[in-house]
Amino acid sequence: QVQLVESGGGLVQPGGSLRLSCAPSRNIFSAYDMGWYRQAPGKQRDLVAVISSGGRTNYADSVKGRFTISRDNVKNLVYLQMNSLKPEDTADYYCNARHYALATSYDYWGQGTQVTVAS
Repeated sequence: QVQLVESGGGLVQPGGSLRLSCAPSRNIFSAYDMGWYRQAPGKQRDLVAVISSGGRTNYADSVKGRFTISRDNVKNLVYLQMNSLKPEDTADYYCNARHYALATSYDYWGQGTQVTVAS
């Protein structure tokens, strides 16, 4: 089992920045892909960014060039740096840890942190 705790959400004006953090309950980066997802009211949960166990990153087209996912192996934290925020970035953001084993995968989720972009 892995517990994930997110922090860093809040209210920010359009064009502003926020940094989200995700703290796993143990050091899992070498074996888990870590991702950030978001879910706006009435919409499905979508992938925002992911960093693989090998360090490769991938982003949703809507956030490329504005968001950066990273991890600190010493502090055992995953970050999502969000710049040039837009109102459409408003959502609950969830940290995800995914482990692949044989022909299946295991997902763990945080409780979510709310991001509101408004003037």
